[in-house]
Order: sequence, then C-alpha cells, then structure tokens
Amino acid sequence: MHEWLAHAAAVLEVDPALVADLSDPVLDMVRDVAHGVVRPAGPMTAFLVGVVAGRAGAAGADLPGVEARVREALADVEDELRRRDGAH
Repeated sequence: MHEWLAHAAAVLEVDPALVADLSDPVLDMVRDVAHGVVRPAGPMTAFLVGVVAGRAGAAGADLPGVEARVREALADVEDELRRRDGAH
C-alpha cells in the first residue's frame, strides 16, 4: 500500500509527507464510517475530507496548515459518528 500511495502522490503532485502523516487517521476514519454507516460511505467520506484539504491549500495554507485542517475534518467525522451511534 505504501508504495502505491507514494506513486499516486507523485502522479497527483501531493506532498508524500502529507500522505505518510495522514494515512493511518484517514484509514481509521474510512473503516469507522464503512462499518458505522454503510460501506460505500467510507471512501466517499474520504473524498469529502480530500475536498477539505484542497480548500485549505487553495486558501493558502501551508503543509502543516493543510494537515491540521484535515485532522479537524477527521475529528468532525468521528464526532458525527459518535452522535449517530448515540441516536440509535
């Protein structure tokens, strides 16, 4: 997986450090959403978090700023999953 992600990051012109730092948290979020909501929601939620990252970068955030915004988005998703679980 790491080899593929490094290659994909290069092709997509994404800093490999960002991918390395966020791989585990993103995978954890995808797992939680896929099991807590429905499987296809996992990758689609990851896509939404990617949109957040893109917006942060477009707004001029540096790499640490983009990473921080992604981590906030991941925390928001986890919070929503907890609220959803509490509602059932």
